[in-house]
Amino acid sequence: MNEESGVRESKKEAIKIMIRRLHEGADPEKTKKEFKDIIAVTTPAEIAKIEEELINEGMPRQEVQRLCEVHLAVFRESLEESREPTPPGHPIYILMEEHKMLLKVADELRTVAGALTKAGDVASVGEEMRQLSLITEHFKESEKHYLREENVLFPHLEKHGITQPPAIMWSEHDKIRGIKKNLYSHIESRQQHDFNAFVAKLAEISLPLHDMLSSHFYKENNILFPTALSVVGKDEWKDIRKQFDEIGYCCFTPQSATVTFEEGEVVAPRQEPEGVITLETGAMSKDELEATLNTLPVDITFVDKDDTVRYFSQSKDRIFVRTKAVIGRKVQQCHPQKSVHEVNRILETLKKGERDVANFWIDLKGRLVYIRYFAVRDKYGHYLGCVEVTQDITDLKKIQGEKRLLDWT
Repeated sequence: MNEESGVRESKKEAIKIMIRRLHEGADPEKTKKEFKDIIAVTTPAEIAKIEEELINEGMPRQEVQRLCEVHLAVFRESLEESREPTPPGHPIYILMEEHKMLLKVADELRTVAGALTKAGDVASVGEEMRQLSLITEHFKESEKHYLREENVLFPHLEKHGITQPPAIMWSEHDKIRGIKKNLYSHIESRQQHDFNAFVAKLAEISLPLHDMLSSHFYKENNILFPTALSVVGKDEWKDIRKQFDEIGYCCFTPQSATVTFEEGEVVAPRQEPEGVITLETGAMSKDELEATLNTLPVDITFVDKDDTVRYFSQSKDRIFVRTKAVIGRKVQQCHPQKSVHEVNRILETLKKGERDVANFWIDLKGRLVYIRYFAVRDKYGHYLGCVEVTQDITDLKKIQGEKRLLDWT
């Protein structure tokens, strides 16, 4: 170990000792004074990586999350001084501008709740109720903000070894979603409540939502995002922005935040091992792809642009018989003569672009079978063929209520 790496390790261990003391209940101000020299030169990325190591060494993730506020109180000055600005159009710039807008909406919710409290009755609060409707719309739209972080930014951080901080932020997203769900449910059921009771509960919800957003956004702005800027390569950011664009933005996202972003180049797809089929959204081996298609709870048949049967899946409980003898056969020859005109009509409609899907359902031996024909087109809209999807939906029609992921009984 050279001298420089030895200093880094020594600094890292000192920060770990400090964080462990904080978790044992040490006074943050005294700790801050004792470790002030180390704190002054500690970066957000180092904090994120050290918290990651502590969790991997056995410290419960929930414990790190619980005391995040204490960590921030100790590191607050050094974090705010080290924050790097990003240009308009950069993914981090977009997220931070949305943070500002969402905090403004949370403030507006508290203001409206306060105005409703003073009003005393529903007759004089038409404007406040309209504002409440707009606030609700903005909070619902904010889901795209969290989806971009969870499905684009977090995976890129994980590729660079930063896994625990994104996991903590995702769990906070779910807490925010829970509070918002409570807000929506309360507003939707307002006719069922006495006006004063409705307003009191609204005020009760608005405060923790504002506090949660304020705390969460501070952690992202001052630890997660600076960490991302330090570990994610310049050549990745343009690709991240492209994926942000695909998910889309919120109705309140400032247009000035989403200007064209030119930094870096789109990352070239990595070279996959021989035998792997590379697709735009990933790669699979032939065996993986075939097994996946056969595992789907639907029967699939693909007919190319010349009406030739090219492929069918071999699911366990196939509804209609398919044999390999049909491969290379015209699809019209696979149907009774009396229904060929209907097959041709469907295919012509799909080919001409008049429709993209045709749906049918039939009773088959007491089971409800749903049959769908989808036009398959390339990214330019050119017709490549048709995929027939057949599914037994008898049991699906009986589903009611909810069944959570871990409720397997």
